[in-house]
Amino acid sequence: MVEPRPLRLLLNLRRTGEIASVMINQGFADLVEQTNLRAYLRWGRSVITRKDIPVDEPITRARRIRNVMESLGPTFIKFGQIASTRPDLLPVEVIKELTLLQEAVSPFDGMQAKQVVEQSLGKPVTELFLNFDVTPFAAGSLAQVHRAIHHDGTLLAVKIRRPNVVRDIERDLILMQDIAGLMARNIPETELFDPEGLVNHFGRSVRRELNLLREMRTMQEFKRMFSQDASLYVPNVYPEYCAETVLTMEFIQGIRPDELEQYPYLVNHRQQIAINGARIFLKQAFEHGVFHGDPHPGNVRIKDDGSICLLDYGMFGSLDDNTRDLLIDLLLAISTQNVHEIIRVILALGESPQHVDQGLLEIDIRDFLSAYYNVPLTQLDVGHLLSDFMGILMTHRIRCPGDIMLLIRALVHLESCGRHLDPEFNFAEVLYPFVTKLLQKRYHPARVLQRALHDLNQLAKITRDIPVQTQKLLQQFNQGKVKLELEHKNLDRLVTELDRSGNRLVIGMIVSSLIVSSSLVIRSGSTQSWFTVSIFVISSLLGIWLIYGIFRSGQL
Repeated sequence: MVEPRPLRLLLNLRRTGEIASVMINQGFADLVEQTNLRAYLRWGRSVITRKDIPVDEPITRARRIRNVMESLGPTFIKFGQIASTRPDLLPVEVIKELTLLQEAVSPFDGMQAKQVVEQSLGKPVTELFLNFDVTPFAAGSLAQVHRAIHHDGTLLAVKIRRPNVVRDIERDLILMQDIAGLMARNIPETELFDPEGLVNHFGRSVRRELNLLREMRTMQEFKRMFSQDASLYVPNVYPEYCAETVLTMEFIQGIRPDELEQYPYLVNHRQQIAINGARIFLKQAFEHGVFHGDPHPGNVRIKDDGSICLLDYGMFGSLDDNTRDLLIDLLLAISTQNVHEIIRVILALGESPQHVDQGLLEIDIRDFLSAYYNVPLTQLDVGHLLSDFMGILMTHRIRCPGDIMLLIRALVHLESCGRHLDPEFNFAEVLYPFVTKLLQKRYHPARVLQRALHDLNQLAKITRDIPVQTQKLLQQFNQGKVKLELEHKNLDRLVTELDRSGNRLVIGMIVSSLIVSSSLVIRSGSTQSWFTVSIFVISSLLGIWLIYGIFRSGQL
């Protein structure tokens, strides 16, 4: 049973108060008031603390949003990092700030980590490993890494999930969902940014990362996909030493891409390393439909032989055949300046909470294409092109699926990383063969025949279902279960005017009654004047109270 929203906010009153305090201290008191969050706190015994913020220099609203995320700890930092992958929902200045979020998380006690390993794997660490270092090697918001040595002498990295992290994240997710709901109901402007959709997207992503067995299976899948490609090295995993809370993998000793210039023996290979990195990612996305979602320098190592190793497979995206076809169509339409095809692909990929003005969208796309006029596909600046494209989506409030945004963000980041390694690096030249290969595959006779048979099969199913669905509809109609929903447009003004006319009529009747009553009282000469006067006074007060209520409603 789902608890009512106010009750959930009250049951987590301490955390709710902390969230409200941080928001107020960072200058979002108006948002706390608009969402009615302060009212929930007044029902309990929580006290909102407030402290002055140094104002040596102006702080932008985007920067204050980042400060809120950092102040509220690991769950909100993770939320900000994932939200930074959604330029279709958030303004550019907010995205730039959220990409700066860093996980400054203290490690938890090493002995506690040892206990988690023993409880999850059912054996003491002395039996599991030749050696286990209780001092963590690295720490993140969801887990930390310890070094260990296998009985065969292999150096291992043991990733251990933080104790109670699932409980804390689920608590914060519930509060995020409730606060997002309050924002959607009380601040209509936030509908454009889809706060509830952002929280749901975050919930799906972070829950996937919490299950380390899922990450183990992803690594095994990547190992299989690139078994014949020596340019990518996927660390070996040890399933017998893995659980939902523990992931044991080969420890990789390599070089970060942004530190490559410190190693002269690899500097001469930087051009090929940049090409291999882009090719590996494009192969993941466009050939296998599954890609590493966070290929930043901290998650990449260059081995001594020049091969690339990807670490941390917790965040990944996926693309189905239809989405891949649409992305290829988009690149080709941009290359051939086909405005109408671009609009078709955009509307097929995304959705909008409001009506899209296709006339204005066409004007913006023509302006966008003017920057790439007569530029061959092999010479496109993919990073700038995708960034400009995201600007169009943001302007017209067109939302795309989270995996597509993750892909676009990764592509922009990859081109930037490639240019850092090799100033002459051209991402489009690496992309071109994949586009060509996919087009050849799409129009191969066997593929065309397969799709035609699939479409015919779907048409046959629809034809077969028509009599059944018609019979169900007629049965529901006979049973009185068919409901018609009518949506009125532009009737609000008529309803308001009828309401005002009714209120004016009521006021007129009350005033007339008072005049008639007062005349009768005066002319009657009744000996029980106190009784008649009392009735007159009570009637007058009730009439004044009614008139006052109508004035306050604004419907006069």
